[in-house]
Amino acid sequence: MARSTSRSTGGGPPNPQSPRNRTPQPLPGRRRSFGDFVKAFFAFVALAVLLVGVPGALAYFVGWPLPGGAPSLDWLQQEITVNTFINVLTVVVWLAWAQFTACVLVEIKAAFSGVGIPGRVPGAGGSQLLARQLVAALLLVGATAASFAPGLSQFGQSLEGNQKPATAASAHQTPGLFGQEQQQAGSAADALAAQADQAAAHADGGSGAKAGDTKYYRIQPPEGRHHDSLWEVAERHLGDGRRYKEIYQLNKDREQPDGSRLSEASLIRPGWIMEMPADAHGGEIVEMPDEAPEVSKDVQEQISDYSKSGDHQQGGGEQGEQGGEQGGSGHQGGGGSVDRDTAHISLPEQRPAGDGQGGQGKGQQGQHQTPAATGASDDSSFGLPEALLGAPLLAAGLLLALGRRRRHALWQSAMGATGGGRGMQPPTPTGDAADVQDALLVGADPEGVRLLDLSLRGLAASLAEENRALPTVYAAWLSNGDLHLQLAQPAGRPPAPWQLGQDQTFWMLARTDAERYEDVDTAAPYPGLVSLGTLDDSRLLLNLESVPGIVSLSGSEADRAAVFASVAAELATNGWSDRMTITVVGFGQDLTPLAPNRLRHLEDVEALIETMEAETRQRRGALGAAGHDSVLTGRTGPAQHTRWAPHLVLLAAEPGPEDAVKLAELAADASRLGIGYLVGTESGDLPGAAWEMEITRAGKLLAPLLGLELEAQALPEAQQRAVVRLFSEADPESAGAGGGPDGGAPAVAPPFLVDVTEQGRPAVYARLVGTYEIIGLDAPDGERSPLMHEALALLLLHREGVHPRVLASALWPRGVTDDVRDALVDRLREWLGTEPDGSPRLRADRTGRLTLAKSVVSDLDVLRSLYHEATQGRGAGNRAVRGRMLTDALVLVRGPLLADRPQGRYAWLTHEIIDAQLPLLVADIGLALSEFHLEKGRAEKAIEALNAALGSAPGDERLWKELLRATHATEDPARLQQVAADLVTRSGARGLPPRTEALLDELLPTWRSGLTAVS
Repeated sequence: MARSTSRSTGGGPPNPQSPRNRTPQPLPGRRRSFGDFVKAFFAFVALAVLLVGVPGALAYFVGWPLPGGAPSLDWLQQEITVNTFINVLTVVVWLAWAQFTACVLVEIKAAFSGVGIPGRVPGAGGSQLLARQLVAALLLVGATAASFAPGLSQFGQSLEGNQKPATAASAHQTPGLFGQEQQQAGSAADALAAQADQAAAHADGGSGAKAGDTKYYRIQPPEGRHHDSLWEVAERHLGDGRRYKEIYQLNKDREQPDGSRLSEASLIRPGWIMEMPADAHGGEIVEMPDEAPEVSKDVQEQISDYSKSGDHQQGGGEQGEQGGEQGGSGHQGGGGSVDRDTAHISLPEQRPAGDGQGGQGKGQQGQHQTPAATGASDDSSFGLPEALLGAPLLAAGLLLALGRRRRHALWQSAMGATGGGRGMQPPTPTGDAADVQDALLVGADPEGVRLLDLSLRGLAASLAEENRALPTVYAAWLSNGDLHLQLAQPAGRPPAPWQLGQDQTFWMLARTDAERYEDVDTAAPYPGLVSLGTLDDSRLLLNLESVPGIVSLSGSEADRAAVFASVAAELATNGWSDRMTITVVGFGQDLTPLAPNRLRHLEDVEALIETMEAETRQRRGALGAAGHDSVLTGRTGPAQHTRWAPHLVLLAAEPGPEDAVKLAELAADASRLGIGYLVGTESGDLPGAAWEMEITRAGKLLAPLLGLELEAQALPEAQQRAVVRLFSEADPESAGAGGGPDGGAPAVAPPFLVDVTEQGRPAVYARLVGTYEIIGLDAPDGERSPLMHEALALLLLHREGVHPRVLASALWPRGVTDDVRDALVDRLREWLGTEPDGSPRLRADRTGRLTLAKSVVSDLDVLRSLYHEATQGRGAGNRAVRGRMLTDALVLVRGPLLADRPQGRYAWLTHEIIDAQLPLLVADIGLALSEFHLEKGRAEKAIEALNAALGSAPGDERLWKELLRATHATEDPARLQQVAADLVTRSGARGLPPRTEALLDELLPTWRSGLTAVS
């Protein structure tokens, strides 16, 4: 897969895959006028008067205003004279002079150091503004200031045209740039020579400008979270960030010292030389001679590094190209260059396969076997959406969130919060929703999500113990089971067991080390990481929160919407974050049901800008009040991490020109505040875009200037609707949301019921509640027995059918080929045997899902059937039948589900809700049987039934309250007091639930005083 980060300036036809060359209209520049010198002179005079004249006059005319010794109490009783008033006023003037002097020093330091916006002097206000304007006016005619802060526009600078091609300047070569192909020493030297020749030709050919009029700026390497951009360069040296287009127009397509060219205004690299308009000012701006400069020593050294790295590449031809595609620089362990262009993303170098670490398969950190890798063909997918099959982290998050939603619905139904008991038996998905659920089960990698979360939190905890700040992370790569963090800049050696990667900007954690991490009580350090796609065998997660500006995404509207939906869904449900806010605008499908507490939809861009302006102000104030320079420092130590939860903005619709400029201004400081912007655009021309990407109709996510060409992760509209339907149907409060055929709540299929009479004896009976036993079948082959039993348990818990790929994914979480899966199904079919009519007991329905014959049942099926028959069947009208069936049902409960399952197997149960359904079902049976006995005054029998149910559902408050009522019916206060003490002990530190406590107050008002006596 060949990629190129530079483009020819020839007149050939444009490459549709390459970024568009934007040609903004150049604005005229101007030279320094006589008025500038006049302003500078008066500014000098004003500064001299204020800094030197004021203290001199005070010392000469007033003298030292403070008393010579310590004042006594008699001093307070003395009369206030004119001299006293003058002395007090003099002290105030001295303080004002000191504050103004501090402002001048701060402004001068900022101007000479090039830090951009100067720091604020507390309480200065107008004094600092005056100092800024005077310093700016004084330095306006000089070439010694490094940066100007906003406010220079008040000096009325006009723009006139005076532009001239640039002369080359010495700059650091940056070998191994992120995402770039390696270049040999000869090509680098040729590029420098070509640039020098081009500059000399322009100087000779002449644009009519005088020598010395043309000015240059060298792009600086990043410092902390600050990165140079054309907007900031224009803001510092031209007084207005919007003049970045002038700089772009002057330097567009000019070859730079590293051989590449400026083709996008939003992306520049350290070491590049930018020609500046004639009125540029500041200490970093230099006026260079017309002759071409000699190649500096540091450039020559780095050219030598290029040559060495090229000589040491293993293999030639194809291997060299492959290394270039992967962004390898040949430097290991960070021993290469100092200047790193951290605005780029590079593929981490993978460790040799023979090192015994990592491993293949879907159970690794974010790594899943694709259908091709598992041997699955297109025909074997049975209609499952490939978009979710290839998104393991997204699928895991959605599956986990769906499980939480269904469990919440169960409890709501059990506690009477919703009517009809619908949540006790969630609806079985059908159609597209069923396919999406199967794709989630197949594609999800919960173990990878768990390890990613443990790794990131463990890193944050280790850094906090060492009193080190969290480094800014631009991206994370999940490659062959290992986690690679790409830092914005070198941050020293990582804490063990993390290691340095291919250079100083990569921290790497092997999977085997990640598995040794344990849960730590620390905030999620990088919640803004989100999957964008895959490159070769590596998955890229971009940290939207840390991007120094806007991330723009161009492409067709439908393709953009699919990427935006994937990003929103993963951010809303991922397992490596705590709290966050995701504001989405321009989405066709409302994704709010996925995470109502995280996702927020706004109507238009105007509402978004109004919201984010307020949010930006609030965060700046909060950071300043807390004394943090960024949200990363606020997430470590004793700070409340919830205050620094990220706010990620996903704007799918392209903003208008004015709105785009406002968004660019908001995004300029967003990364420090924990705010990220992903904005869609049709044209690809978006002001303030730090990183620009394009989604193609073929599903490729292209970012040539980042050196990326990914297989994009997307969630098409059809899958969006199906996912939302899954979540809506799982919520018992979603009646009227369009889940059912009539627009109301979706229809709930009755549970699988069996004949509980003697005539309904099954051919195969499996005991799942308690110890796993099978009656009616011979034991299978010893080595395959655990696998066969697990497969049968999965089928018994899903009477609606199990997709073959879901079955394979459950049994082999790390992936398996089709032939192995099919062989297991054949053995399972042979083991279960056939019905009397010759039909197999394991069959496939019309959708290809595997189902069991009705003659194969489990004790869980019988348990549900007995309860249904006792409460809604024959037992509803016959008291004796109801009592017998409820008693038989409670006898079947021998313990938790699959109590003796071997460690390391049955991991798929984490996706199920049966572990929540079974206790609620047992509690319902116990409550019904207790009521049955209490109707006849048999309190002891009722207590016995309730205690039996509490064995499987010890935390069910309904059983607690009913046990109190049944015990109260025995008319034994001491026994009731003992039950109250037991319940208080069970409740732990949380204490009794309010309703249980209120019931105790009614039944036994003295229960609180009796707790001490009982204990």
